[in-house]
Amino acid sequence: QVVLWNAETLKQKAVLEEHSLLITDVRFGPSIPRIATSSFDKTVRVWDVDNQDDTVHTFTGHSASVMSVDFHPNKDDLICSCDGNGEIRLWSISSGRAVRNFKGGSSQLRFQPRHGGFLAAASENVVSILDVETQACVRIFEGHTEHVDSLCWSPTGDYVVSTSEDTVKVWSVNSGNENCVQELNSTGSKFHACAFHPKYPSLLIIGCYQSLELWDMVENRSMTVAAHDGLISALASSSSGLVASVSHDKHVKLWK
Repeated sequence: QVVLWNAETLKQKAVLEEHSLLITDVRFGPSIPRIATSSFDKTVRVWDVDNQDDTVHTFTGHSASVMSVDFHPNKDDLICSCDGNGEIRLWSISSGRAVRNFKGGSSQLRFQPRHGGFLAAASENVVSILDVETQACVRIFEGHTEHVDSLCWSPTGDYVVSTSEDTVKVWSVNSGNENCVQELNSTGSKFHACAFHPKYPSLLIIGCYQSLELWDMVENRSMTVAAHDGLISALASSSSGLVASVSHDKHVKLWK
């Protein structure tokens, strides 16, 4: 199930319970009050935040567990999902149908912010950059020795950050160089999730086992903050300046 909370009052707003198996990813629409969810039940669902009585659409067609979903940043009708077999599907929300199917990601995907021209997709220990219009793979970033658990874009859309248990790597999308341009290696923390700070664009927040790692990428310095009693499985930042962390300890925390 998905639980909606009011971030200002901290009161529960709704519980969305139509998925039959574990939910793997949750994303808010960039401009329209909608939520997209992906699940082990092989479906993607889009919900209206202001009317939670029923889903806007249930998207079926994936042959394996759907691992990730994301909204296009400026095309309100377009969402994208990937499944455990590496299939990526672009969906039209209004029609409820897939408009394109192609291969390239099996664990997580994220649209490039602002423009949405590229899609970053992780599969095993490789990150691929795909052209959304042509579905062509324009970059392949290799170098992780462990499974890539999380992806995030820099606010400008020029860099992609990928996180595996032992390292965080930064890749330049526009330089033509497919080598990692910056990295942070773990000194014992198990890295898992990543998100840029909403007010400080050079500050990357990394979710680890029980802690948050704050990495100033310009100064190349990091500090550790105790945060949870379990693995931090996901992070999100908002335009209001808040950062949310969710953990296997069954708690969601908001940070200023």
